[in-house]
Amino acid sequence: MTRTVIESKTKTAIIGFDEPFCVIGERINPTGRKKLAAELEAGNFETVLRDALEQVACGATVLDVNSGAVFTNKMASDPRYADNNFVEPPLMHELITRIQAVTDAPLCIDSSVPGALEAGLKAAEGRPLLNSVTGEEDRLELVLPLVKKYNVPVVAISNDDTGISEDPDVRFAVAKKIVERAADFGIPAHDIVVDPLVMPVGAMGSAGMQVFALVRRLRAELGVNTTCGASNISFGLPQRHGINAAFLPMAIAAGMTSAIMNPVRLQEMEAIRAANFLMNHDANGGEWIRFAKVMEAVEGGMSFAEASASIGAAGGRGGRRGGRRG
Repeated sequence: MTRTVIESKTKTAIIGFDEPFCVIGERINPTGRKKLAAELEAGNFETVLRDALEQVACGATVLDVNSGAVFTNKMASDPRYADNNFVEPPLMHELITRIQAVTDAPLCIDSSVPGALEAGLKAAEGRPLLNSVTGEEDRLELVLPLVKKYNVPVVAISNDDTGISEDPDVRFAVAKKIVERAADFGIPAHDIVVDPLVMPVGAMGSAGMQVFALVRRLRAELGVNTTCGASNISFGLPQRHGINAAFLPMAIAAGMTSAIMNPVRLQEMEAIRAANFLMNHDANGGEWIRFAKVMEAVEGGMSFAEASASIGAAGGRGGRRGGRRG
């Protein structure tokens, strides 16, 4: 069975065909969050640390850390701040350092800037997941040497120099190309986590069926783990959480092994907990029973994050997810 190992200093998370679904928390990302970007520009990391702790309490196995902030005020006085290559590396280092001070959850280092990726790799304790490489030639030549140098797994996104194809066969071919190029660097397939790219179902009615078929094929033919930006499926639609909560168990049944998503959403996390139980990835239903207690506390008036932190602290975590390193 393919297993992708991600580690912090003290914890191990495993993405695998026979493992519980791996939830990668997406909240630490200033893109589209003007308030968070402004806080980071001011050197304020309170929201980042709160988001880190809440996501872990609610069930994130891994925390995605994105440094794509725009420092508008500093840009006005210093043109260097208009360059992400200047802004992101020191910010990524600071984010990783501060997050590691409050949680031992394994991390996913997320940036389009190679310098920020390496800054995160230098700051990270353990074996983080790198996010990401694409099939674009320059990206392959920049990122794959970092993956090999630091011996870390990497997210491989199925687009290349021609952009994102609506043809699932083309997206599969790009994924295959990345796996083969990684092998040239001595990077094994079990360290490649493919994102087959989820299209919005509101714009493409076959988007769900496409990704389910792609996941099955990636697993059967390439033997790789998979991930996605789960909320992409519902982009632009009303009542998005209902669509996401239906999509996730269907993706899990098709063989998807992880997703980058917001874990502080009861509806989606309930669907994942149930899917883990039904896929026999929750021994004796221990995690489902714990989660049922969380839902009871929410019905009693607690927030999902508060209930998760309270029940988790009292009852511990079931399953193999997020275990301590030996």
